Amino acid sequence: MKKALVVYFSATGVTKRIANMLAASIDAKSFEIVPKQIYTNADLDWTNDNSRSSQEMKDKDCRPKIESRVRDMEKYEVVFLGFPIWWYREPSIIDTFIEEHNMEGKIIVPFATSGGSELGDTYKNIQKLAPKAKVEKGKLFEAGVSIEELGKWAEKYMKK
Repeated sequence: MKKALVVYFSATGVTKRIANMLAASIDAKSFEIVPKQIYTNADLDWTNDNSRSSQEMKDKDCRPKIESRVRDMEKYEVVFLGFPIWWYREPSIIDTFIEEHNMEGKIIVPFATSGGSELGDTYKNIQKLAPKAKVEKGKLFEAGVSIEELGKWAEKYMKK
């Protein structure tokens, strides 16, 4: 079995809960991507074109600062990367994380939560940011997913 790390960004707590269940199901460590400037409810208001999240997603070069980095990234072979879907893709803070870590030779497996959006071209975006990694298409999970379902899904990437 490959050594895995579950990395996640969670705006409201749903992705965090799923990431922690995923980590428990495969006996992996987890790492939370924490923004230097925490997102408020007003920042997350996707119906407001001037909200922070709306502005970040309009600017493809936006890279919100993060609090810390994974210190021992080199020891992980598989990185399960979790986030809420924003505007049919990963939030810009995920792009920050990828660009600040060496992903060469890693298998990156996106997983996401959403109120209605699909993964879209997320894996293609991530592949462009980490060209020397193998990025899987990933999966969108409902808030009520079971730990058993998460473990079964993740297992196939641990054996590749």
